[in-house]
Amino acid sequence: MSQGFETRTLDITTGVAETVYDLTAECVSFLAEVADGRDGLLNVFTPHATMGVALIETGSGSDDDLLAALHHLLPADERWQHRHGSRGHGRDHVLPAFVAPHATLPVIGGELALGTWQSVCLVDTNKDNRERQVRLSLLS
Repeated sequence: MSQGFETRTLDITTGVAETVYDLTAECVSFLAEVADGRDGLLNVFTPHATMGVALIETGSGSDDDLLAALHHLLPADERWQHRHGSRGHGRDHVLPAFVAPHATLPVIGGELALGTWQSVCLVDTNKDNRERQVRLSLLS
C-alpha cells in the first residue's frame, strides 16, 4: 500500500560535449532525505526531447563505449530531417527512442537497489543545450 509520494526537480549542467553524466549520488541523496527506510519505486525522468536515462557501469570505459555506439547508430551528419541547431542535431531528437528519457528503479529499505556495477546516468548528446532538468519521484 502506498504511503507517500515525494518529488524533486534537479538542475544539471551537462556541458558542451556529449556526455554520460552519473546521477547516482543525487538519487542516493534524494532517497536519504525522503525515503525514511521505506520500500518503493524511484522514477528518474528528464523532460527533454534530446536526452535519455540509462543504467550503465561508469569509469571503466563503458560510458565512452555507449557514446561510440550511439555515434555508430545515430551519426551526427546531415541525413536527419530535423535540421535546426548544430550539424547532425536531428539525431539528438531520435536518441530517446534508443535511450528512454526515464527509468523506474527499486528502493528497498530506503536505499536504491542497483546491481554492483550499475549507475544511474543521463545520456546527453545535445551540445546545443547544456542546462538540463531531471525529476526524481519516489512512490513508497
